[in-house]
Amino acid sequence: GRRRSPYPGWFYLPAAVVYGVLFLVPTLLSFYFSMTRWTIFDSEFIGFGNFVQFFQEPALVKGFTNTFVYAVVTSGAKVVLGLGLGMLLTSQIVGRGYLRAVVFFPVLVSSVGVGITFQVLMHPSRGAINSALGVLGIDGPGWLVDPQLALLSVALVDVWKGVGLATLIYMAGIVSIPKEYYEAAKVDGAGSWTLFRNVIFPLSWPATSTVITLSLIGGLRSFDLIWAMTRGGPG
Repeated sequence: GRRRSPYPGWFYLPAAVVYGVLFLVPTLLSFYFSMTRWTIFDSEFIGFGNFVQFFQEPALVKGFTNTFVYAVVTSGAKVVLGLGLGMLLTSQIVGRGYLRAVVFFPVLVSSVGVGITFQVLMHPSRGAINSALGVLGIDGPGWLVDPQLALLSVALVDVWKGVGLATLIYMAGIVSIPKEYYEAAKVDGAGSWTLFRNVIFPLSWPATSTVITLSLIGGLRSFDLIWAMTRGGPG
């Protein structure tokens, strides 16, 4: 057969150079410097000493555990609430457009702004949430000062802020399901639960996988909301 010309391959070269300079080289240098005791003027190679010291830090395991719990809780809640709201907001309900805007609005707000706002609302003595509970005769907890509640309190705020994006993704996934599946299910006498279990849920799996991936990434690297609400505490 005819030899393929190398000419088209040269078009990859500019992108390869940029990728190498901006990603590969810094990655390799970072790995090298992680194995040195380094100052701006010289470096001493110490092997995996930095890693050994890092994993011997007493707070590290607790930090990893909290981060993992935070990511799983926020991801699971966004999947459940996003799917439910996605189904609701794609149905024929009154005020559907207004409700879509209300659900999506928190996504547009700054995480730091949301954190500061809820820090005030969740204040144990002067916060609006505990004041409202007090009117009902309920003694409100220390949302952000109780070590048993602080992590879940911040996670709930994260869900409130991010569920709008999950809902939007689910709405797109549900709307893209062909109408023929719904019609066939109704002809077979499928009720609402059967329709959800056999049509909506399995065919919206691409949306579910997208929401889980984005939520896990966001949860594992979340910093601004946590810092704005609790400064990393308590404990």
